[in-house]
Amino acid sequence: MKNTKSIILLVSAAVVSAAVIVMGIAAGSVFIPPGQILRIFGNKLFGVDIGDIPVSSENIILSIRSPRVILAFLTGAALSACGATVQSVLKNPLASPFTLGVSSGASLGAGVVIAFEWYFLGSFSLPAAGLVTGISSMFLMVIFASKIDRTLQGSTIVLTGMVLSLFINSIVTLMANVHDEKYKQIMKWQTGSFSGRKWDSVLILAVIFAVCITFLMMRSRELDLLTFGDEQARSAGMDTKAVKASLLIVTAVLSGTAVAFTGVIGFIDLISPHIARKLFGAEHKLLIPMSAVVGGVFMVLCDIAARVLMPPNELPVGAVTAILGAPFFAWVFFSRRRKM
Repeated sequence: MKNTKSIILLVSAAVVSAAVIVMGIAAGSVFIPPGQILRIFGNKLFGVDIGDIPVSSENIILSIRSPRVILAFLTGAALSACGATVQSVLKNPLASPFTLGVSSGASLGAGVVIAFEWYFLGSFSLPAAGLVTGISSMFLMVIFASKIDRTLQGSTIVLTGMVLSLFINSIVTLMANVHDEKYKQIMKWQTGSFSGRKWDSVLILAVIFAVCITFLMMRSRELDLLTFGDEQARSAGMDTKAVKASLLIVTAVLSGTAVAFTGVIGFIDLISPHIARKLFGAEHKLLIPMSAVVGGVFMVLCDIAARVLMPPNELPVGAVTAILGAPFFAWVFFSRRRKM
């Protein structure tokens, strides 16, 4: 019965995800009917006749909107799965890769590349630099937190991550002001965008997402135990410090890769896991994939809003998620305080 319920949920999630992705591809300055989208995909996958669909519509769908929307879905899914993991590891509902410094670390690497024009890998220079510095900031945070608290308590890690984020953000802001001609470009990257992304970015993130999400799913039992506290986890024979470190490293790799391709997008990794827990429960075998689905769907909807709310201008998608996420963060924080 339980397996049947899980299968129904997963199938329903796949259908909803596909519908939202089609909606995201259809939306834009030129609306493309969903029927045309399905026929073009059917042609590429199964040889279905596309009829009289204009070549321009086919190019827009396959070369511009599809990689953008699928990357948005993968980014939201990656960040949300990481958020669910981090919140369980640290037993803190306000924890996320964003609050632990991964995003700010990635923005530092991207800011250095933009400010000093160090395009050492061409178009992949920004993602590469952002990934390295994002992961490095997580490593630095874990090392520093372990010096303060050898048991790596959740509150210690969260506070350390927030302090590190503030410090790194101040460096990026200072760098942007010093290199005035690059200020707009650096600030734009810090607010996130899926504009202009291609299939190669989608492929790289998809591969890393598949590997990391598989690892997190394999650790679902350990995550379930960690939610009950370190003492109970240790009594079950778990090396809590090693497990926490491995989970934080994997979430740093996954979230750092996502942020590196898209820029800084906050709060999605905070909101989606909470929604998934309310809807699907706290068992991680189901929570992690459902958080990914909720986050992916939510990110595509935010990207649609960023494109259509103020035409012909496009809003930064990070600003849209922040408008929704900041009040949510405050609600979680004050609700938690009332329960103490």
